[in-house]
Amino acid sequence: MTQAFASPLDAAADADRLVALERYDVLDTPSEPAFDRIAGLIRTIFGVETALVTLIDAHRQWYKAAQGTPNSQVPLKDSFCQHALLAPEPLIVADATRDPRFCDNPHVTAPNGVRFYAGMPLVTSDGHIIGTICAIDSHAREISEREVSILRELAQVVMSELELRRLAILDGLTGISTRRAFKEDAGKYVALARRHRSQLSAIAFDIDHFKKINDIYGHAAGDSVLKAVAATAESELRQSDLLGRLGGEEFAIILPDADGPAAVAVAEKLRLALRALEFPGSRPPIRISASFGVATLDPGRDDLDAVLLKADEALYEAKGAGRNTTVRWRGTTTATTSQPIERRRVLKAGRLIFNERRSVVDCTVRALWDQGAELQLATTQDIPEKVTLELRSTGHEWLAEIVQRRPNGVELAFA
Repeated sequence: MTQAFASPLDAAADADRLVALERYDVLDTPSEPAFDRIAGLIRTIFGVETALVTLIDAHRQWYKAAQGTPNSQVPLKDSFCQHALLAPEPLIVADATRDPRFCDNPHVTAPNGVRFYAGMPLVTSDGHIIGTICAIDSHAREISEREVSILRELAQVVMSELELRRLAILDGLTGISTRRAFKEDAGKYVALARRHRSQLSAIAFDIDHFKKINDIYGHAAGDSVLKAVAATAESELRQSDLLGRLGGEEFAIILPDADGPAAVAVAEKLRLALRALEFPGSRPPIRISASFGVATLDPGRDDLDAVLLKADEALYEAKGAGRNTTVRWRGTTTATTSQPIERRRVLKAGRLIFNERRSVVDCTVRALWDQGAELQLATTQDIPEKVTLELRSTGHEWLAEIVQRRPNGVELAFA
């Protein structure tokens, strides 16, 4: 039987905290050097095995940067950091096996489990705790006041970086639109296309096996590749097209007045241009390729999130097909139903209830509309087709059916 996780915060406080977290638009974005460096500093300064920069949504602790662990997230119910949500103070655990809050935690009882933990909350300017930075080790130890002060300063550095990232319009490396600026401008393009029932397409693409470039040639070479990709894409696009870097090696394009075949042609033109790029001085020579997903807006049904989701699903298919290819979206989600959809992007705590209300699974609601919702979960395994969705902050419930499954998410259609 699946048990729900009782958040340490009441529903209203958690709802306000999630609104604050959503302002930064950082969940599920690729790794970024600024945050990776902070994790590296934590690991070096404290001499610990694992260092994390994390954000906490309604059902999980997600790692923006991680050193010393292969994980990218853990369920919130299993995290030490759920306790950090209660107050903007350091959470220090010298020996987890002797702490009644954590001695039965699966991360503690596992072989070579966690003994030492030091976490510092990430606090917004209006006082909401949206995540933590953590120093973790499998050996018990004490921490000095000086080390606590260092951890506090590093947490403030993370928040400063998040604020700069939120306010930035142009990506500092490539000179093209940041994720936030791109989505703000793209939303205007989509609104205009919907109003006039005009053509618009979206392209999602990323560099194939980019991590190998960094591993083999170093981050400076990786930066050169990213700049070359952005410059090449700009040169191949029309002045009216919109190009943005969503994070890491991920990019997106909005093509106004472009139907599906025209967008595929643009993607293919760009794919071949990137394949032909040369990087003099690299030994062995750096050669890159990219995978592309293309989707076309249905102006009577789609919003920006829907068309970008479709393009991202097509990109995922392109990667599965061997990469260095272009795939046009041909799936089935609620974005293609017969009724218009007005998705509201949200970040809310939810629960899926099933098995005659004996089983409950926590989730994060990422979008809502009259006919359905988009959710994130730790896993979609063992979730039946018919469920009840409950919003924790309001108590509202909807009978629903799963119409699309992804590894860590579902789309629901309300009954």
